[in-house]
Amino acid sequence: MHKPQSSSTVPLLAHRGYAAQYPENTLEALTAAVDAGATLLEFDIQLTRDQVPILLHDADFSRTGGSAERAMDIDFVRTQSMSVGEVGKFGEAFASTRAPALEVVAEALQGWPDVTAFVEIKRQSLEHFGVAAVLDAVLPVLSPVINQCVVISFNAEVLFEVKERFDVRTGWALRRYAEDARRMAQQLSPDYLFCNETKLPPRSEPLWPGIWEWVVYEIVDPPLARDLIERGVGIIETKDYVNMANALRE
Repeated sequence: MHKPQSSSTVPLLAHRGYAAQYPENTLEALTAAVDAGATLLEFDIQLTRDQVPILLHDADFSRTGGSAERAMDIDFVRTQSMSVGEVGKFGEAFASTRAPALEVVAEALQGWPDVTAFVEIKRQSLEHFGVAAVLDAVLPVLSPVINQCVVISFNAEVLFEVKERFDVRTGWALRRYAEDARRMAQQLSPDYLFCNETKLPPRSEPLWPGIWEWVVYEIVDPPLARDLIERGVGIIETKDYVNMANALRE
């Protein structure tokens, strides 16, 4: 059984897998990150028309597959005929790559017992199907590996509902670093608070204290990562896992 080991003293979260070298949100990207030593993975979930959870960041396939079709407008079987190989980034190297079903990734997680998966439920599917329907589709699939998972979302209602249904760790992603968001964070009491580095306050201002651990993205600069850790950030999220891990090990 594969047992990944941490390759850096700075906690790194592989953002959409090892997305610097593999198509994002694919089994290939996730496996490559784990093989490189990642024990923290992040990926995104959208629902197809027949409400199958798949790994996909955007609502449609324009950026990763060159198709304007939206996941929620087509059935799962149709998605499996569509490439998500990011031709503009990788050429034809991953042209046969497909968006994996969440079920496939959950099975992979069972073989990676030391890996924690941060599962982000995307707003487009929530807006299209509603919170209850999305969670009805996602949570049963995660159930066998729920202890390895953190459910994250920008949508606070999702996290309130998840906590009603499951004893599972949660993460809230901030749209803005503002007082109303701080109050909501206190109500939600998530295990993790996610924030884009560009939205953080000046370095002279302490980050909000709380029960949560701060996760900051998208970081590919090792000195910036070290600075953020000094500020109290617990986890650095990066698409370039290997280069960051190697640099921070030095």
